Parts: sequence; structure tokens; C-alpha cells
Amino acid sequence: MRVCDVMRKPPVYCQPDTNLAAATALMWDKDCEALPVVDENARVCGVITDRDICIALGTRNVRGSEVTVCEVTSSSTPTCRVDDDIHIALNTMREARARRLPVVNGMGGLEGMLSLDDAVMWAQHDDGARRPGVSYEDVVNTFRAICQHRSPPCRSTPIAA
Repeated sequence: MRVCDVMRKPPVYCQPDTNLAAATALMWDKDCEALPVVDENARVCGVITDRDICIALGTRNVRGSEVTVCEVTSSSTPTCRVDDDIHIALNTMREARARRLPVVNGMGGLEGMLSLDDAVMWAQHDDGARRPGVSYEDVVNTFRAICQHRSPPCRSTPIAA
């Protein structure tokens, strides 16, 4: 199974100079949690998530209309290609700890978006048969790697009564 079989298209995206209020409205209207950010040549230059917006606005004393997407997104954005095998994309998600990947063509142009949610919808029970698709185990292992804590969880010490 290839990425193009699973990805969402057409892609919904924004540009670096889009303000956070407009990006939020676009996410709301299109029911998505992340937007690829494309430059003037339609090449992917970042991704902004609803979490990025929340953290950016929660840590600044400004309105969403006063902050641009390029002020919030990171410079490194993992992507996958349209013709990649789905397992390559899942591995990229695991390594990058990303739940979503912009899908690009050979020129780096945006073609769609692949989310872990999309992979879940295509997953099948692994009954031991060799299939070209994606198994529940593939998806769960990817999700587990993404959710792995970077440091041990903080455990509170019970207070003696």
C-alpha cells in the first residue's frame, strides 16, 4: 500500500505570513488539527498544529491576528512522498515523533497530508497473511513510539495521613 492510497487530498494549507487567527479559522472550517505551510513556490516549509497555536498564544500577551505562522513553526519538517510505501511513512512518523506528515511530490510540492488517523482507518487485523496493507500492529507501534515520553514521568509521592 502506498501513501497516495491513504492520504487526504486535496491538501488544506496556509502560508508563512498567515496569521494564527486565520490559520485557526481554517482548521475549524476544514476540521483538521494541522496545516502544512507552503512557500510561494508551493513547497512545504513547515507544519503548524492546533497545539502550536495554543502554546504560542498561551505564552504571549498578543492576539492571534498579531502572530504569523512563520513565528511559530519549526524549520525542520518531516515529509513523505506520494509513492512511498505506507510502512516507510509510518517509520518516518516514529522517528520524527509526528502524527502527521505532509505528502510531497518529487519537486517538494504539496500533494496531500497523511495522518496517523488515516492509517488507523485503513488498518487491518494481522492474521499472519502477507498483505501489502497496514496492520493494526503497525499503527499501534507507530503511535506508541510517538507517545513515548522523552523523560521518565514525574511521580508524586503520596502524602502520609
